[in-house]
Amino acid sequence: MQHRPPAPRPAARRRRARAARVLASVGVLLLIAVVCSWVPGVVGTAAAAALPWSGLALAIVCVLALFLARRILLLLLVPVLVWGLAIAPSAPGLGATPAAGATPVEIVSQNVRAHSGGAAASATELAATGADIIALTELDGDSLTAARNALAADYPHSYAVGTVGVWSRYPIPDAQPLTLGLDWKRALRVVVRTPDADVAVYVLHAASVRPGHQQDRDTMLSGIAEAVAVDEAGAIVVVGDFNAASADPALGAIRSELDWVRPTDGSLGLTWPASLPLTRIDHAFTRGIDVLSATTVRAGKSDHLATVTTVSIRSSD
Repeated sequence: MQHRPPAPRPAARRRRARAARVLASVGVLLLIAVVCSWVPGVVGTAAAAALPWSGLALAIVCVLALFLARRILLLLLVPVLVWGLAIAPSAPGLGATPAAGATPVEIVSQNVRAHSGGAAASATELAATGADIIALTELDGDSLTAARNALAADYPHSYAVGTVGVWSRYPIPDAQPLTLGLDWKRALRVVVRTPDADVAVYVLHAASVRPGHQQDRDTMLSGIAEAVAVDEAGAIVVVGDFNAASADPALGAIRSELDWVRPTDGSLGLTWPASLPLTRIDHAFTRGIDVLSATTVRAGKSDHLATVTTVSIRSSD
């Protein structure tokens, strides 16, 4: 004769029911937070920045439910699946295989943090990676001079305007400033003549986002999308500080025009703050280019990690 295990005591049942209610409530709140990442405006901006950590919170809730309230695991599948859909466009990817005979071109980009005094160190350390093109943002007068001095010997071709600058081992036959709908210049476009083909390189330093003040940033992000939409260059790279997390709805316009560069190092490529990266606000986008690898590195005294993107530019022949 089999003996059934004793039924849970009323107090234990109440504790489990209470745990189930709490975990289910947290799951619903996290589901709402994830869905908010699709909402344009300040709500979407905040929710997109927190999206990776919403997934971590969901994982913790699921583990607790496994031990305390298994009956709600099925319910928790809903926010987990929705989170998966939301994070998918920002997930890591694989690098392409370089074409035979193609010359890899390494492009690095970093916000060097104005008035930090670290521009020279950033420039020197980024040059040491072997980069072919270096893009720096949030440059003030002193940091621009420091970067120029540090890079002059190895990067004879350069162009800077406003708070952005680009240095190249290869010739720059064309350069122009961009305002992107604002009254000051925080972006540029240059043509770089690489061994395989010309590439249009955009460098962007988007306006900052503060509570109640993100219209300037959104204007710039719309402006850069409009600029690349009419750009007839066969190969385009856009790098810089976008002040927008990977899943931010404000990046939707440029995502529809260019390919977002996925990190190939297995991470989400979080870039800010450098001491403990919580979100990715520094990006690279491409068109007509094969991305071989993409990662991040620490350089100088900046509060941003640098993005490192190695590409193969398709020959126009």
